[in-house]
Amino acid sequence: MLKAYMLFVIAGLAEIGGGYLVWLWLLNGKPTWVGVVGGFILFLYGVVATRQEFSSFGKVYAAYGGVFIVMSVLWGWVVAKWGRDLPHRCNSHAARVEIGQTVTSTSSLNGTIKRVHEPGRNSA
Repeated sequence: MLKAYMLFVIAGLAEIGGGYLVWLWLLNGKPTWVGVVGGFILFLYGVVATRQEFSSFGKVYAAYGGVFIVMSVLWGWVVAKWGRDLPHRCNSHAARVEIGQTVTSTSSLNGTIKRVHEPGRNSA
């Protein structure tokens, strides 16, 4: 399960960081290369997400949703410097519900681990 949590954190950083760079490019007038780097990081997010070794796509993304919410709030607080504005920027009740759902989802993921990255596995 530690590997799963590490992949969630890496995926979250790639998704939030890449999206943030694209945001800076399109809405804050940053140079084009900032958007290109952001797009590439978002591509890497898609690759990282496929490294999870669970048989259920839905359960993995349900669990990741809660991790994403927590990481997004932390990103806004630390990187975007929301500071005192933080309670107004996020709906804390919805975040608590999602975090509870994440705990439930990740506990059910433990029984669905299977080898999906076996050498010679046919992806057709």
